[in-house]
Amino acid sequence: MPAKSVTDYIRTIPDFPQEGIMFRDVTTLFADPRGFRMAVDQMLHPHAGEEIDLVVGLEARGFILGGAIAHQLSTGFVPIRKKGKLPGKCIEQSYTLEYGEAVVELHEDAITAGQRILLVDDLLATGGTAEAGISLIERLGGKITACSFIIDLPDLGGRAKLEAMGMEVHALCAYGGH
Repeated sequence: MPAKSVTDYIRTIPDFPQEGIMFRDVTTLFADPRGFRMAVDQMLHPHAGEEIDLVVGLEARGFILGGAIAHQLSTGFVPIRKKGKLPGKCIEQSYTLEYGEAVVELHEDAITAGQRILLVDDLLATGGTAEAGISLIERLGGKITACSFIIDLPDLGGRAKLEAMGMEVHALCAYGGH
């Protein structure tokens, strides 16, 4: 039997959250110990030997990945959350996503100028959430070493948007369409 790949653990749910969307569900990947370890290890691999000061995860599945990756790198983890979820003084950034608009926040003291940041999330679609996260990190003086995702949906243009911003982008797999 051939070795499994990350895509073998990802479930596709048609017509969620709306008709015509093929939702790529990573909760099945997270629930399987081999699949989850494989994803974390593969997300770490491109950064072997790099100095990374912090892992920043985008709400919400980026928290799951970011915590595990930060643990493996022996570094800290910082969350970027939806507006109103962080208790301290925050900076905020609004953005457009595939299904509407939103605002994310970051504690204003979470990142020290010059810190090297690995930004992580489960999915790269239009790039709106990642772009908002990048803006917050850069406003605090953080230097993004790379953006890492499990899934890229290249037809939605997120990778191209982030690369046009000068970001190094890694994804473990890609799916065409929405």
